[in-house]
Amino acid sequence: MEAATPTRRRVSSDERRQLILRAAAGQFGRLGFAAARLEDIAADAGVTKPMVYRHFDSKEALYVALLERHETDLPTFVAGEGPLPMGEELIRTLLEGWLDYVRDNSHAWLMLFRDGSGGEEIRAVRLRVSRTARAVMAGFVERRDRPLPADQVQATAETLTSGLAGLALWWIDNPETPKAVVLEVATRMSAPAFV
Repeated sequence: MEAATPTRRRVSSDERRQLILRAAAGQFGRLGFAAARLEDIAADAGVTKPMVYRHFDSKEALYVALLERHETDLPTFVAGEGPLPMGEELIRTLLEGWLDYVRDNSHAWLMLFRDGSGGEEIRAVRLRVSRTARAVMAGFVERRDRPLPADQVQATAETLTSGLAGLALWWIDNPETPKAVVLEVATRMSAPAFV
């Protein structure tokens, strides 16, 4: 009796693209734009280098696609419109979801805040993503049921965005720290701005 030859499931173009993005996230997060190599990204994704080029025109395009994915995700942390009855539990719940995102997408923080390599287009996208993060936070701050004075909204958003980004980077560097500890710190830091 002959052994059955395992059949390989055909991967769709979209699935292959996602595999490439996941592999690129790992390489760019660890090495930065300049040191990451498309050959290694392709190998990690289980595809050939020409296959990477079928999905992305260049290494820059692949890097930018990851930054833009993060930018698209930013508004999802706080859905809805209208005033929010701010309280420590709401803040804790939002931050818990955000910390899950940080854990699953640590490459985004490393690409934004630690990797200074790349050309003008990459620097411009990094700046745009940072501005989007600040705008999302400002929109959240403005939704307080007890509004802040208008001239304090942007400064508060900057303080929270920078502080939380710094905390995310610290947690990436200290992954043995339980999420519950980081959540407590994030809540204690953020709650006064909302409660």
